[in-house]
Amino acid sequence: MTEAPATLLNDGNEIPVLAFGLGSAFQGGQSDTVRNSALTAIRNGFYHLDAAEVYGNEKELGAAIRQSGVPRSQLYITTKVWTVASNVKAAFDASLDRLGVEYVDLYLINWPQIADKPDRLQQIWSEMEAIKQSGRARSIGVSNFLQNHLEMILQTARIPPAVNQIEYHTYLQHGGLVDFHRQHNIVTAAYSPLAPITKAHPGPADNILASLARKYGVGEADIAIRWVLDQGIVAVTTSTSEERVQSLRRNLPTFKLTESEIQEIAYQGKQKHFRGYFNDIYGADDRR
Repeated sequence: MTEAPATLLNDGNEIPVLAFGLGSAFQGGQSDTVRNSALTAIRNGFYHLDAAEVYGNEKELGAAIRQSGVPRSQLYITTKVWTVASNVKAAFDASLDRLGVEYVDLYLINWPQIADKPDRLQQIWSEMEAIKQSGRARSIGVSNFLQNHLEMILQTARIPPAVNQIEYHTYLQHGGLVDFHRQHNIVTAAYSPLAPITKAHPGPADNILASLARKYGVGEADIAIRWVLDQGIVAVTTSTSEERVQSLRRNLPTFKLTESEIQEIAYQGKQKHFRGYFNDIYGADDRR
């Protein structure tokens, strides 16, 4: 099975465009379930593995990595810092220890609310820069940041974020945020790309997703993820089903959407707004 293609980051490193996430489907789950699902993903060619301190399962991912027998150099490991009790380095060291690895490929600030004021966020970013300079995180970035948060750290950054990982699907397109990323050479990574056919279903994009699934002979999940990938965005998805994992790896390389199909899905998606996370922070009509 061929490896997923990769895209170039602003620091010269590459990131595989398809990732297996250990987030909401596994958060607080049984350790055996987490380990076995991660192991299944690796054995089916998902070499980009997306973890986080807050998911509480870095240790299980580490066990799956060791059990897989796949050399560390062939894997792409992402993890994230959620809270900073003392400093970022302490949180990072703890993550490496739980994962059982000497470095990660991508280290992210999990959310902008990690800091209570702008200069604190800038300080945390400077600590992230030190971790990258140490070589123990090949690339650094952020997650769940809006444009104003990015502008805040870019004011003082010596190393710009390589990635901003956000909830992104046709019902949450974030206004001008993705264009802002492109203007600043920041790669967008999308979590919850399957929301339109899961948590946000039914909706106005149902018909176009179903129609394109019939046209290409694939599932609606494949269309939803392809819509993300064909915009040059990294897709982070997950499943506890080996059959689903195999289907994604089998189907996604077989087709691409046309520009008009990408635009039609986007148009239909804008008729509805759905945010699956951080609804306690953002208003019901906040589409940023």
